[in-house]
Amino acid sequence: MLAKIKFGFLAALVIAFMASCGNSDSNVKDAARQSVTNPQPVAPSSSTATPAQPAAPAGPTTSLEFKETTFEFGTITSGDKVEHTFTFKNTGKEPLIISNAKGSCGCTVPSWPRQPIAVGGTGEVKVVFNSKNKKGPRNQKVTLTANTDPPQTFIYLKGEVTPLADANKPNVSVN
Repeated sequence: MLAKIKFGFLAALVIAFMASCGNSDSNVKDAARQSVTNPQPVAPSSSTATPAQPAAPAGPTTSLEFKETTFEFGTITSGDKVEHTFTFKNTGKEPLIISNAKGSCGCTVPSWPRQPIAVGGTGEVKVVFNSKNKKGPRNQKVTLTANTDPPQTFIYLKGEVTPLADANKPNVSVN
């Protein structure tokens, strides 16, 4: 939108300049007027573009099945690390290729097999959650992108993080 405004303003300046110079070339003036009234669409800049959604896989798709998609880690103290390995099986009819795995934030880091998983084969996704400077209920999501339909699968680490200061306080109940 801003690019259209800038372009329209520039075209108006060109028309004004040509008129002040006494240029009577009507073709140039008509072209400038046309560009102001019917500006060409401008591709959005990277700062205004909406995030790309993963496209459907281009090649053959398969399916996978996790033994579990959520791991409940209970209550931990801020600064503790939680590690969990999710096991899956390629239940489809094509080799499974996981192209990416991404945590919901920098504190959740997955590692996944980079090689194709054969039909009927199994694999593991290891997820490490660093609770440093975190507190309260946590629902850490990992997004796996693969040649499946749909292309994204989600796994989760859930639990509670107690702030370090609270962990050192004695448990006193008030009646």
